[in-house]
Amino acid sequence: MMGTILEAIREKVRKLAEQHPADATCDDGIEEARFRRAVETGIAAADRSAFAADEEVRAAFKKWGVKA
Repeated sequence: MMGTILEAIREKVRKLAEQHPADATCDDGIEEARFRRAVETGIAAADRSAFAADEEVRAAFKKWGVKA
């Protein structure tokens, strides 16, 4: 199983690298990978209907000093 996971990771990294320009840095690739993972996580949460309630969002905004 570990081999399969590593192969999947390698394939994702290879595809990601191919999509970036030749002058892209490792940091660019890492940032893109983190962004994509965050999007995948958000989509999975949406598929599970795991949303924050309006009250939770307003409370967080208030805590951060943002008017909602």
